[in-house]
Amino acid sequence: MTLQDQYKKWQENTLKRSLDRFPERKKKFETTAGIEVPRVALPYGVVDKGREDLAPTDESYLEKIGFPGEFPFTRGVQPTMYRSRFWTMRQYAGFATAEETNQRYLYLLQHGQTGLSVAFDLPTQIGYDADDAMALGEVGKVGVSISTIEDMARLFDRIPLDKVSTSMTINAPAGILLAMYIAVAKRQGAQMKTLRGTIQNDILKEYVARGTYIFPPAPSMRLITDIFSFCAREVPNWNTISVSGYHIREAGSTAVQEVAFTLANGIAYVEAALKAGLSVDDFAPQISFFFNAHNNLLEEVAKFRAARRLWAKVMRDRFKAQKPASWQLRFHTQTAGSTLTAQQPENNVVRVTLQALSAVLGGTQSLHTNSMDEALWLPTEKSVRVALRTQQIIAFESGVADSVDPLAGSYLIEYLTDQIEQGATEYIFKIDEMGGALTAIERGFMQSEIQNAAYEAQQAIEKKEQIVVGVNQFQTEETIALDKLKIDPAIEIAARERLKKFRENRDRRIVEQLRGKLIAAAQGTQNMMPLFIECVENNLTLGEICNTLRGVWGEYVAEGF
Repeated sequence: MTLQDQYKKWQENTLKRSLDRFPERKKKFETTAGIEVPRVALPYGVVDKGREDLAPTDESYLEKIGFPGEFPFTRGVQPTMYRSRFWTMRQYAGFATAEETNQRYLYLLQHGQTGLSVAFDLPTQIGYDADDAMALGEVGKVGVSISTIEDMARLFDRIPLDKVSTSMTINAPAGILLAMYIAVAKRQGAQMKTLRGTIQNDILKEYVARGTYIFPPAPSMRLITDIFSFCAREVPNWNTISVSGYHIREAGSTAVQEVAFTLANGIAYVEAALKAGLSVDDFAPQISFFFNAHNNLLEEVAKFRAARRLWAKVMRDRFKAQKPASWQLRFHTQTAGSTLTAQQPENNVVRVTLQALSAVLGGTQSLHTNSMDEALWLPTEKSVRVALRTQQIIAFESGVADSVDPLAGSYLIEYLTDQIEQGATEYIFKIDEMGGALTAIERGFMQSEIQNAAYEAQQAIEKKEQIVVGVNQFQTEETIALDKLKIDPAIEIAARERLKKFRENRDRRIVEQLRGKLIAAAQGTQNMMPLFIECVENNLTLGEICNTLRGVWGEYVAEGF
């Protein structure tokens, strides 16, 4: 069978079904010179024009590259990719109070953002209320402070949750924050089945690279599989986990390590869900991923393609998933915060543009572009707008979204894709031999590999083997003239007062009854999600729920501390 035959088969089956659901943005895609842009460029000619001069099928082409929307998904998870719909432009935002962050969300939506992404402050991330002693001095500093269902309601005021897709960067208390989101959506009259979004919910990478964990691994994994099970039944359009390579890369890993350790963690979550009695095809389509877009544009494009192909093989061959949706690696991308410089911060606009371009060329499903001033302080509205405009210029002006996987077939891109897949596969094999991701983390293997890579990268910068413009070369004397976003310390006092009134105006008897139910559930095996929803709807706070669970499960303490 020739490649032309395979292409026609793809058109008649996969492509037709996709176009029936998602028509393309334009009837005709052309360059500025009027040259027609093919939907999918193939090795031996523009088959969209019906040419028959294609060489016989190259089996390695079909095995390694194939067609978009089909195994092994190297060229993308959708047959038409951005010709039908652009990626979701999802700017990560959250600071100070729920009201202030709500204003930022409304501002971003007004300016063309197509999805929300919530940044929570540090106390929220580790399960403390704003009036807890552990929260002192941190309320609203690196994200929005959310302690109660009322905070969540203010955060999404005038935003219909059945119409917008929301990503929440939350891990240890992910189930509780999702419960608050669901409860607020129900207040708005939305059905759970209509909700779309993602919770990060990736605790393993917290043990490796980030540190916002609460509970030991066993109960943490239980909470994750509870969310898998609950959402498969009740919230089918919600991505129940975003397995995160982003923070692994920010901690200093290489591109190969980012793919390897992220997918190894993904394998661990699949194994935990199977052990809990779930069927792979029931939960696998709701697994998503979160990657970093770094500076080396071509390596990053290859990284995304390699990750997609490797995950498809893992899910089909290792876990015997039957649904093509279970084989697909769908991912969100954020540009690399660790590459931003305080020196000459305007240069960060260029860095972010290159990184965002790599994510689009690599086939991301959603994208956050960092602001130029994030190495200095929380971004202002102006710098956030520039970051969003960067995505819009790539989408509407660059032409890179008009053809699927436009760099496919480049000798260098395909070589890099193969090399990254091979290197990541070797790492995963080592981790399997150790007993899996959790054992590798407990032994410090992943951490050590990342630390070594980070050290080598820093040495290269210090020796000027790697040039960072404005830092170790091309420096200038400068005065930073950008506007600064300041967080008023008064918000912490106000949050404490609000919590005091919140607790005074609730039924304490119901609160204590529910805390008792939480203890019993934590000691047993029931799914925790329905109880979390009941708790937040009856005005238990985030900290009260987490502290109750701390009393049963304890807290995780990293080795050496």
